[in-house]
Amino acid sequence: MSTLSPCDREEPRDLVVRIGRDELVIRRRYEVISIANDILIGLWFLVGTILFFDDATVYYGTWLFLIGSIEMLIRPTIRLLRHLHLQRFNAGQSSAVGDDDGDF
Repeated sequence: MSTLSPCDREEPRDLVVRIGRDELVIRRRYEVISIANDILIGLWFLVGTILFFDDATVYYGTWLFLIGSIEMLIRPTIRLLRHLHLQRFNAGQSSAVGDDDGDF
């Protein structure tokens, strides 16, 4: 029985976006999605808080707080999908390798 080292395992394909002669390469897609989600959460709550300062915009601020709360539920979903995705590719491998403690 052979064991694969972390370097020998096949990584999921990078996401490549071509822009003219340049290309944007996104590695560790689930981590990038989680970071983008965290930024959106912060923006929704920041703008929602600002909108609460004026009585005329409290309604919109409330909606932004709701959107931020929904995105806070998306965060663990992204982490779960990442782990399920890795399980599919590493069936039978030890889960000790990797960054399971990451908050993404």
